[in-house]
Amino acid sequence: MSILIKGARVIDPGHLDDICDVLVANGRIEAVQPADTMQVSQDDMTVIDGRKQWLTPGLIDLHVHFREPGQEYKETILTGSQAAAAGGFTAVCTMPNTDPVNDDPAVTGLILEKARQAGLVRIYPVAAISKGLKGEQLCEYGELKSAGAIGVSDDGKPVINSRLMRRAMEYASGFGLRVISHCEELNLAAAGSMHEGPRATRMGLPGIPSAAESTMVMRDIELSRLTGVPVHIAHVSAKESVEAIRAAKSQGVAVTAETAPHYFTLTDEAVEGYNTNAKMNPPLREEADRYAIRQALAQGVIDIIATDHAPHAILEKQVEFDRAANGIVGLETALSLGLKLVREQLLSAEVLIERMAAAPAKFLGIEYGIRTGLPADLTLIDPDRNFTVQTGAFKSKGRNTPFGGMELTGKTMMTMVDGKIVYSEKSDNKS
Repeated sequence: MSILIKGARVIDPGHLDDICDVLVANGRIEAVQPADTMQVSQDDMTVIDGRKQWLTPGLIDLHVHFREPGQEYKETILTGSQAAAAGGFTAVCTMPNTDPVNDDPAVTGLILEKARQAGLVRIYPVAAISKGLKGEQLCEYGELKSAGAIGVSDDGKPVINSRLMRRAMEYASGFGLRVISHCEELNLAAAGSMHEGPRATRMGLPGIPSAAESTMVMRDIELSRLTGVPVHIAHVSAKESVEAIRAAKSQGVAVTAETAPHYFTLTDEAVEGYNTNAKMNPPLREEADRYAIRQALAQGVIDIIATDHAPHAILEKQVEFDRAANGIVGLETALSLGLKLVREQLLSAEVLIERMAAAPAKFLGIEYGIRTGLPADLTLIDPDRNFTVQTGAFKSKGRNTPFGGMELTGKTMMTMVDGKIVYSEKSDNKS
């Protein structure tokens, strides 16, 4: 069966931004033509009205925690995949801090088998840099690559030993694995639970200075310069980190970076009332940091928007603030928060899709877009659809978000992977 998407604004960054009809057949893009010019048979064809909507390459999230194996009470690969599809994501990269840690080919294989069983979005496992995320001994990268890993990271924990991090970068490059760095200087972060500043002092909470992030960003930039190996900086939150990345890029260092929607949307003001749903690591910072993140996205200093989707059970959040788990869910709100940047004219529509689809695809080394012959991984977006964030309606098991009850604009209407519709807003409303 073929699918014809008619009259959508097709946004394929660097290639096309026009009103078109797109024909999908046998899992691939069969044709892309100006609207109402395509001559096709209507037999055995599904026609989707795309008028006043955007059709984009499927969104890709480089940074999610699906918790399986070992913490299925928080999230499973199935529920995480359902959340991704509902958010417009056709592919995600899963972080290795599962239980057991993804530091063994058997765990990588299990994740991929669970993804196959779910049959929804593409899953690219990120394996651990060090065994057990302990920062002491490197994993067997060749075996992990053969099992299906696309990169390595100790996300959730930093690699404190600089020599080990250097060896990890050199070793990973030999297998074509990307290194994703969680930048946190633990001695500076200490037992902090929110951003260090006047608000933390007033609330009586131990703070985490921006330097806890930026000093490690600077270290890993220097290791990239030393080794000639690219490094990707995860979840950038601080203006000092932005400036270090900006300077490194201007000097030709092979550094890329991501941030998350909560860092360009919120500040530590969201923590008021000891709101544990706004507790994360790195923490929400001050307005100057939020401004710097937004400008860095507009200027291309930060290449990618990722969610750092981190579901937790209610009992892990409904505790004292300093004891609460770090992290929020993000897959089902990321697109809407990104579209806010377009309405504010900080980003164009094309740049937003570049940050959420094309740049992640480039990072993964896959050919991607809305062009004849490419896999039909597509997202159909209504940029003007208003809705209220209802956490009880999330596909994710996680409900830990500071955006609950917020009015947002812009919503995924359909998500397609390999020509198969894996999410439809119309079908979802009927269920």
